[in-house]
Parts: sequence; C-alpha cells; structure tokens
Amino acid sequence: METSQFEQLVRRAINELPDEFHSRMENVDIVVEDRPSRDQLIGSGLDEDECLLGLYEGIPLPDRYDYNLVLPDKITLFQAPIESICETEQDIVREIQDTVVHEVAHHFGINDDDLDAMGVR
Repeated sequence: METSQFEQLVRRAINELPDEFHSRMENVDIVVEDRPSRDQLIGSGLDEDECLLGLYEGIPLPDRYDYNLVLPDKITLFQAPIESICETEQDIVREIQDTVVHEVAHHFGINDDDLDAMGVR
C-alpha cells in the first residue's frame, strides 16, 4: 500500500474517535513510519517474535505536572509491521483503527493491563 493511502487511513481512524477524545488530546502528534527504529524496539519490551505496530512516546495526561513548553508527545504507527500481519486491505483498516485506539489510550494513561481487562488489546 502506498504511504499516502496508509496515512489517509490513519487520519480516518483518528477522526472516528469519539469527540471526548479529540477535545482532550493535548500536545500529541500522530505520525506514520515504515518500521520502528532499533531504540524503539528495544524500549518496547516486546519479545523477538512480536511485531511493534504502534508506539506512544510521551507523558500520559494523568502524569503531567507543571507541564508547559515541552515537545509534543508522539504516537507512531508502523506501516510495514501492520501490513505484514494483515491479509486484506480491510484487515489493514481494522488494524490501524485498533492500533490508534490502543496508542491513544496510552496518552490517556491507560496501560496494557487495563486494555487487556477491557478487551481492547
């Protein structure tokens, strides 16, 4: 899939988030990269056989104190790993939506255990 088409699907997934999320997403950029860097992989804590589909890098909203004049948090979706686990374009759309929700949840301070308990992960 062309990067521009993938980015368009990411924008659509972001736009489909509930308004309550949009109004509270503060100082966060969402980008697409082809693959995670070595540092991103090492910092993710994933096993070798797992794919890193997305990554939240920043300070979650509940942990912010005296927060001003800082660079934006960053949510990255990794195109190649997402495509590698999907068979159809519809699978890619669904995986992008799931990954956006997962990483935005981290921005709001929801960890992986909580996501598992909610059936989101």
